[in-house]
Amino acid sequence: MSNIYDDIYKQEECYWGFKPAPTCFKALQALPPVKKLKLLDIGCGEGRNAVFFARNGYDVTAFDLADAGVEKTRKLADKVGVNINVFKANINEYRLTDKFDIIFSVGSLHYIPQELREDIFTNYKDHTEKNGIHMLSVFVKKPFIEPAPEGEKNSHKWISGELLTYYHDWMIEYSEEEIFNCMSSGIPHKHATNRVLACKVSCLER
Repeated sequence: MSNIYDDIYKQEECYWGFKPAPTCFKALQALPPVKKLKLLDIGCGEGRNAVFFARNGYDVTAFDLADAGVEKTRKLADKVGVNINVFKANINEYRLTDKFDIIFSVGSLHYIPQELREDIFTNYKDHTEKNGIHMLSVFVKKPFIEPAPEGEKNSHKWISGELLTYYHDWMIEYSEEEIFNCMSSGIPHKHATNRVLACKVSCLER
């Protein structure tokens, strides 16, 4: 699977900046690291979110398809003095073998085609500890929003509410849909995103 970010991440500056995604704070609030907790960042990009979690006390594992992204994540972790187990992997091929307390992803799940989603999400759910959470964001398709200027050929949009269907047997603690402005390519455009925070059991059982 080709990745346009292979070249983008080779640039010295950070394409996504250093500020963590807003959903990082949702995960932090839902399952704070009052004890050792293992967190997986799927599609970590340049490491801004993975480093945020490591700085806040989580045991962080992260992967990305772009070699330059993996290297930038390592460098950022070294710069701020945290440890992150980061490696290269293809989201459509990699399957979890270890369990995690938190599975987190923003801006990556649209690379999963429809036919692989059931298998991948079953793997993620099976490898989540009891009382664990998933904090995920997906881009959703809207007919009134023009396609992003990057024109990624391996992008597979989701539809509103689709992400929730994979968590019908979990407690949904938070779900929202938002349309936001983006300048990631230097060209003003919009995205629609669906964010879901799901817990393997009710919060009352934690």
